[in-house]
Amino acid sequence: MAKATKKQALGRGLSALLKDPENDIKSAEDKNADKVVGNIIELDLGDIDVNPFQPRTSFNEETLRELASSIRELGVIQPITVRKMSFGKYQLVSGERRYRASKLIGNATIPAYIRIANDNESLTMALVENIQRQDLDPIEIALSYQRLIDEINLTQEQMSDRVGKNRSTITNYLRLLKLDPIVQTGMRDGFLSMGHGRALINVDDTSDQLDIYEKILQEKLSVRQTEALVKNYHATSIIETPTEQKEETPKFIKKGTKEFAEYFGAKVDIKVAKNGRGKISIPFSSEEDFNRLQKLINSAK
Repeated sequence: MAKATKKQALGRGLSALLKDPENDIKSAEDKNADKVVGNIIELDLGDIDVNPFQPRTSFNEETLRELASSIRELGVIQPITVRKMSFGKYQLVSGERRYRASKLIGNATIPAYIRIANDNESLTMALVENIQRQDLDPIEIALSYQRLIDEINLTQEQMSDRVGKNRSTITNYLRLLKLDPIVQTGMRDGFLSMGHGRALINVDDTSDQLDIYEKILQEKLSVRQTEALVKNYHATSIIETPTEQKEETPKFIKKGTKEFAEYFGAKVDIKVAKNGRGKISIPFSSEEDFNRLQKLINSAK
């Protein structure tokens, strides 16, 4: 306990140093920078701004209250990390949950590590720290990887070194961003696991992807069942549960498919369910192609 008290007292002393205009530290080469950078310092919460580069956009209120209760009892065990912006002003790099929870219980200060970093370094630190968290959904992680590619220009090999993950793992996360936005939302809300998402990636047609997504939710399919469903889909072009027996495509469907294709000049996809209900899909490649199909339909009225 005495050791912790001594550390807190040291933090308060360094905090006073930072409030002295004559000791405004702007770079690692400045006087007294070695006393500040890398040390734990008690900072006023009012002097800290939320990081605009924070990849995390949602915070669970219940777990935030639980963390706030823990901080009230034990204090902030793991300091947050900030970067110095200007005299007396700082920006969060990591630790926004601890920052929010501390404000929630009315704390005036919080222990922090101070970094001097540019925007790219700050974003990289925030994203890498965010990826390492255990409670992120797969889409959140995928978006963090994508931002490292788009905004920091990291290759997948460089990301692999930074975050300590295999390149194949990073690739699998990034592929999730090809899913329909509705499916991505389902993953973010916890209705689907990453395994479900990886299976659905193999369905290129958005309409079929959403049909399978709804089937997963309605029938509470496991990842293995979903993989079998997608396999059946590719084998038969009919969305049926893995336990359903494959039926011969009716003759009228075979004949109709050929006639539709000849009439529209496109490969028409016809799906029929066990109860006889079905769906006809006509693909188009451009606005002109769409208008052509529309004219054909209108002329048949």
